[in-house]
Amino acid sequence: MKHITKLVVRPYECDSYNHVNNAVYLNYLEYARMDYLNAIGFDYNGIVAAGYYLYVTHVDIHYKVSAFLGDALSIESEPVQMKAVSGTIKQTIKKEDGTISAEAMVTWACVTHEGRPSKVPPEFMVEGLKPTTGSN
Repeated sequence: MKHITKLVVRPYECDSYNHVNNAVYLNYLEYARMDYLNAIGFDYNGIVAAGYYLYVTHVDIHYKVSAFLGDALSIESEPVQMKAVSGTIKQTIKKEDGTISAEAMVTWACVTHEGRPSKVPPEFMVEGLKPTTGSN
């Protein structure tokens, strides 16, 4: 399932070059992943209460075109891989005209409250965590 989150660039997200600071893109990706989890019915608060966490373990991001104050952005989030204790989500940040501003592959892992890798407990496994057939 591909999910789209929309937002508009705010003044405090811009740096001295007057474009979105590179670090802010990570915030955009995080916001969009949480929006995606909500959209697929994943019980994030429930899994945390049960003593499990979803940690980001790797981000591979490629910046393509700068985003500027007031730009309307859409962030596409789509799972592309699911393993025993981890998964990867492809995220693409686009400007209103469809120009890609940044692309990222974000790998996450499920861990216990002690920080040990763990499978996502079955009661929290929802269909949207897995890639749809044909995803790369």
